[in-house]
Amino acid sequence: MNKLNEKVIIVTGGSGLIGKAIVSDLQRKGANVINADINATDDLDNGQLYCDITQAASIQRMISVVLAKFRRIDGWVNNAYPRTKDWGNKFENISDDSWKKNIDLQLNSVFACCQMVLAIMKEQRFGSVVNISSVYGVVGPDFNVYNDTEMTMPAAYSAIKGGVVNFSRYLASYFGPDGIRINCVSPGGIFDNQNERFVSQYEQKVPMRRMGLPVDIAPAVSFLLSDESGYITGQNFIVDGGWTCI
Repeated sequence: MNKLNEKVIIVTGGSGLIGKAIVSDLQRKGANVINADINATDDLDNGQLYCDITQAASIQRMISVVLAKFRRIDGWVNNAYPRTKDWGNKFENISDDSWKKNIDLQLNSVFACCQMVLAIMKEQRFGSVVNISSVYGVVGPDFNVYNDTEMTMPAAYSAIKGGVVNFSRYLASYFGPDGIRINCVSPGGIFDNQNERFVSQYEQKVPMRRMGLPVDIAPAVSFLLSDESGYITGQNFIVDGGWTCI
């Protein structure tokens, strides 16, 4: 029997690069998946609802619509990745306002989503949350991979993703007695038609000699939402081709 069969799972940012792969993998494995995305339209019969995770009222409305139909939420994936237009500025050029805004858009939105859905899961006495972090929430960036490109690793990204990892551990400890599991998946670099020089330099460092693909990440998320991971909580599942092992 499929361990995800008929589970009701919400994926924020399911219209994005990794989000699409997560939604597809969960659907293929039998789950009832709802893509909660700012670019989605309200069409629950086709598994999508509009949701702006930076607005508490929008999150609550989306949750209410899902509960009205399914009466439960088995799983939740915090995958959405909102950010300001100046995202990617080098450290010296990051304004105070930009730093604060990105922390609010990303980390505080994960908090809001978790607070709302975990209240429901606590009443149910079951549920699983997967937060998407990054290898740069675990280790510092290797800036050599950005040599001779205009690219860099935004400072706020490391702060936010590191926060997500430890916040997930906090939640796992807090809600463990309620039968709820909270874990992270931390991808390595994902290919998205980046600068060719960056891709080459990245691939020369990573042991598997290639960047990751969204389909590399999705099965890890599905596993942590499934009954097969029923005794796994508070963990950070790193899927990076070996980047963090060297």
